[in-house]
Amino acid sequence: MSAVEIISTVLVLVGAAVALTASIGVLRFRDTLSRMHPATKPQTFGLLLVFSGAGVRLGHNVDVGMLILAGLFALITAPVVAQRVGQLAYREQRADSGLTRSPTEVPTRDE
Repeated sequence: MSAVEIISTVLVLVGAAVALTASIGVLRFRDTLSRMHPATKPQTFGLLLVFSGAGVRLGHNVDVGMLILAGLFALITAPVVAQRVGQLAYREQRADSGLTRSPTEVPTRDE
């Protein structure tokens, strides 16, 4: 095995592990605002690591440009989608009340 194959394999496996932990986080968190973090940040990072591993493996192939474009598209769209989902959840009051309360508010007994 060459050094390029080892680096490529490590990047793809680490990216897949990060994406797996992000998907587990989406399943384990209880409300929409909490689920937005693992659905966007680690998921996008794992995808970029997988793309990097594929790019290293491809070398100077023309397809590396498509991997770069796909990675840029993921980086641009993930925060926008998360912001829109968060707005919708907040507007429809589907968020956990502890997450939307300001730090100066005192919780009541029913919360």
